[in-house]
Amino acid sequence: MSGDFTVDQKRYLEGFMSGAQVARAGRAPGGTAPATAEPTGPDAPSLKAMARTEAEGRKLCPEEKAKREEMGLDAWPRMEEAAREGVYPKGPDILRWKYHGLFYVAPAQDSFMCRLRMPNGILTHWQFRGIADIAEIHGGGYADVTTRANLQIREIPATDGVILLEKLVDLGLTAKGSGGDNIRNVTGTPTAGIDPQELLDTRPYAKAWHHHILNTRTLYGLPRKFNVAFDGAGQIGALEDTNDIGFQAVEVKEGFGVEPGVWFRLALGGITGHKDFARDTGVILPPADATKVADAIIRVFIDTGDRTDRKKARLKYVLDALGFDGFLKKVEERLGAPFVRVPADAVKPRPEADRMAHLDVRPQKQAGLNWIGIGVPVGRMTAAQMRGLADIAQNLGDGDLRLTVWQNVLVSGVPDARVTEAKAAIAALGLTADADALQAGIVACTGAAGCRFGNADTKATARAIAAHCGPRVALDSPVNIHVTGCHNSCAQHYIGDIGLIGARVAINEDGDTVDGYNLLVGGGFGTEAAIAQELLENVKAQDAPALVERLLSGWTAQRLPGETFAAFTRRLGPAALKSLVETAMERAE
Repeated sequence: MSGDFTVDQKRYLEGFMSGAQVARAGRAPGGTAPATAEPTGPDAPSLKAMARTEAEGRKLCPEEKAKREEMGLDAWPRMEEAAREGVYPKGPDILRWKYHGLFYVAPAQDSFMCRLRMPNGILTHWQFRGIADIAEIHGGGYADVTTRANLQIREIPATDGVILLEKLVDLGLTAKGSGGDNIRNVTGTPTAGIDPQELLDTRPYAKAWHHHILNTRTLYGLPRKFNVAFDGAGQIGALEDTNDIGFQAVEVKEGFGVEPGVWFRLALGGITGHKDFARDTGVILPPADATKVADAIIRVFIDTGDRTDRKKARLKYVLDALGFDGFLKKVEERLGAPFVRVPADAVKPRPEADRMAHLDVRPQKQAGLNWIGIGVPVGRMTAAQMRGLADIAQNLGDGDLRLTVWQNVLVSGVPDARVTEAKAAIAALGLTADADALQAGIVACTGAAGCRFGNADTKATARAIAAHCGPRVALDSPVNIHVTGCHNSCAQHYIGDIGLIGARVAINEDGDTVDGYNLLVGGGFGTEAAIAQELLENVKAQDAPALVERLLSGWTAQRLPGETFAAFTRRLGPAALKSLVETAMERAE
């Protein structure tokens, strides 16, 4: 083809010629339609699922048709060509590029975002430093810690996406499958292997599943995204109950017909953006079987997931349709063996997570060593800060940096004698390792500043809440404040003690709007799992900090002994809570 053609024109001509060749090859004598060939190879399960959907008289959604036309993993040569020409993807290619970890985030930013993969959220100091260099050379000079214990690099030009991905591989990292309809970054207990409380070190299981995904093409044929988490019952939770699959380390007692000791308990169906937590199935499994069981679950999901409606395509809706028993029976058929099931009283109570353990200094199970939890406001670090943290990990710790679902970083393996030195070095970077109950609970997604779905600048609002409430409210325990930009719920507003979800708030009759939120209260997770309930609608972003302050002040003044914020909000109810914030609303107006 002539070099004068654009990428889009070449793509159109290639598709046209390919379609013509297929039509010629498939036309039987006399004009009769050819027999449909049975799909083969690793993509066959998803292709068969699409065919069954159409055979039932239902229409595939556009994304499924795009995946059938060309699987995102096969788009690499065209991605290279687009990078050489400096053009961003259009149409279905926006989805296909995500299979390699590149997200075109226009109109919020006319650039790529790259989301990485790192099993259990753990990086070496040299990987962390390398990511900082990549972010500075090819991105905006910063990285964001995500609510999946992951990193995002933003503001990547069209020319730099492919070279950035290649440089990640040079670091022993990848972004493959971190977006699109894929199994996302594998999370685990952040303090795995160093936590004196843990029942199980989740690192080998998260890593095994990570590499199984990367090397099993069939697992990229999902109808929608999928999340898996491993929780070892350490001091810092992995929020496994918000995942499609949650593997929870539990200790099984004697006398229930199974070997006593540590097993994984299987929980399924978490998707808090759709107001559901992963539920205990009664199934336990040896930790060594986790990858095999997860693989079978995914394959059943590929066969049974909805490919007509993106809003109903997650695992939750398969479980709703088949029931947990019906779904698990299909998984057992895949495995060729029944699951082991035990009653709830066969399992000892799990150790509780500590909602402050991701900040400050905590002793490890290794005598004389500590992890230091570093507060990273709304998860954003500059490249210079990242290099500084890498130096601290290399020179004062064991060389590792660990990310948490609370959007912060841990440095592990710091000897007792060097803790003071490490904290001073952290402070010199403009960060802190001191315990701060307000900082501990604030989580924010990218929001409108970097995401086309965001209705408000969530990170700016979260910073404003911290700056306003910090000097005005003295908290003696963390209150989770989750600020999310849209119903995709990347910051999981439904599990926050206080949740804010972005909304466009009208300011006049002409339809002009400003950033705003609907405000919810009473969410929780773990043993206190609950979906937050809406308290106020259409709160202007500028008013949100004062409203949060009023809620927090009301709690500290009126709570019962030992009463958590969630319990306080549930006890008072909506009417009384609204009266707490009325004054703040009037003052803001």
